Amino acid sequence: MAIAILFLLGLWAFWWEPSSLTVVHQIIPVRPWHPEHTGLKVAVMSDLHVGSPYLDLARLQHVVAVTNAEKPDLIVILGDVVIRGVLGGRFITPEAIGNALAGLRAPLGIVAVLGNHDWWFDGPRVRHALESRGVRVLENESVPIMYRGKSFWLAGLADLWTRGNGLLQTMAKIDDAGPVLVLMHNPDLFPEMPERVSLTLAGHTHGGQVDLPIAGRLIVPSRFGQRYAYGLVEENGKKLIVTGGIGTSILPVRFRVPPEVVILTLIPQ
Repeated sequence: MAIAILFLLGLWAFWWEPSSLTVVHQIIPVRPWHPEHTGLKVAVMSDLHVGSPYLDLARLQHVVAVTNAEKPDLIVILGDVVIRGVLGGRFITPEAIGNALAGLRAPLGIVAVLGNHDWWFDGPRVRHALESRGVRVLENESVPIMYRGKSFWLAGLADLWTRGNGLLQTMAKIDDAGPVLVLMHNPDLFPEMPERVSLTLAGHTHGGQVDLPIAGRLIVPSRFGQRYAYGLVEENGKKLIVTGGIGTSILPVRFRVPPEVVILTLIPQ
């Protein structure tokens, strides 16, 4: 009996769950936020790691189709689109990945930041592969987005591990008091986030990939441990959402942390 249970758990963690895709819907009250922007829908994806088991180009096209079906106003990609080291995976070029992501559709655009795996491979090449196919990449840059006659800011941070802390220089490029959404790969900069930021979005952790009952998330690549491992975090009046991502790294396993696309509906708080 015990062997059968272990076998079924193994099937779940190494096959069924990592090959699945969940769409998570969340309504998030934020401030500051223009009343005119009530209901803005943002699709969030991260850590695609295309080439990891269960995420080849055909599967990526499925992710694109599922995301488009949600009819988001804006799509953000929070880094680590490539992977070079995962058991059972194979390398897929950023150009091929970019070709698939070119199918994403959102009236306010598709905006990305890069992650540590993108830079460990070749950051400039990954950026060019995305931008030449219609995905705007922000690297310590802030851009205004006009929506329903009012603007908000998207501030995209460079990867913390490979590019350092660019938070101050990125925020300095914002020249009005409008709402700010911060995109970053690694959540570890959240304690330094200015209070004026309406919402911060991050990936990187994969939600630990494995979330055991009682023991919790055993491996979280963050200096804060499980503090910013997954989900909505509220600290000192600030809000962070960490997505568990879609692909895998090192081992092709997920348990109680299914691959996800997060659909956020933002409303004034």
